Amino acid sequence: MSTPSNWPLTSDSIRFVIPRRIVASLASHPLSQQLYPLGIGYYQHARGHQMQRSTHDDNLLIYCLEGRGRLTLKDRTRTVKPGDLLILPRGLSHSYETRNQNPWSILWVHFEGELAAEFIRQLELDDGSALLPLGIHSRLVADFEALLDARQASHSLASFIHCANQLRQLLTHIALLKPMAIRPASDNMDLEIIHSLMQARLHEQLDIDTLAAAVSLSKFHFIKKYKALTGTTPISHFIHLKIERACHLLDVTSKGVNEVAWALGYEDAYYFSRIFKKSMGMSPSQYRRIRFGDFSYKS
Repeated sequence: MSTPSNWPLTSDSIRFVIPRRIVASLASHPLSQQLYPLGIGYYQHARGHQMQRSTHDDNLLIYCLEGRGRLTLKDRTRTVKPGDLLILPRGLSHSYETRNQNPWSILWVHFEGELAAEFIRQLELDDGSALLPLGIHSRLVADFEALLDARQASHSLASFIHCANQLRQLLTHIALLKPMAIRPASDNMDLEIIHSLMQARLHEQLDIDTLAAAVSLSKFHFIKKYKALTGTTPISHFIHLKIERACHLLDVTSKGVNEVAWALGYEDAYYFSRIFKKSMGMSPSQYRRIRFGDFSYKS
């Protein structure tokens, strides 16, 4: 594990390095060897905190909750603000420090594992930056705090295996938040407007021109920005919402497939059934039969 900083802890701060024998057990256990924590901490108003690593032999995440800091990579310095996540993979030399006039408060975790590089790869940015502007998310803070609970485990391996799998949840949660990372105001698009319009028009068809006009963008720029934010196309998401609604109607009403199709703006029930099967892997009638126990979801 890369050496944590020797910043003197205050009474409100935590630094917990997992014992080597526990780390060795986590590295060999089938339920944790793919990903496991090495050290976890929370530094509150960490005035004077700084670190420089020319050799970085594990992976490190730092989540800034308040204050300001600076991150330097290959002679490029970035300002770290509240809501920023620092992603520092193995082998990346770096230095960081906080500002004494506005010291940061940070959550951090060092980690390793057979799949650590794959989890890191999910978080990497196209510009090679190690700084992801996520914003403050209370659930993400709770994920970090759940890792900190491991220090009360009394060196129980089962508790640390649980902690290792909480780390997996933390990293996959960040991957979900990544498309929503804060962008410059000129690059923002209000997804709430788009998704509210989709929900309001589930009973009919909706074209790209209408969606793009709702946020005052050309069709080309709207599709590009929407996919960058969500990872999918607007029409694919609209169809997904329709299929979700179809499943609900099949579950809680006695409407026939034709009626469900009509309620979702599909005049051709056969076409609706094809789209439903492509999404769900079964026809609408087969989906409804699951409720009565005469069709297996695994069929």
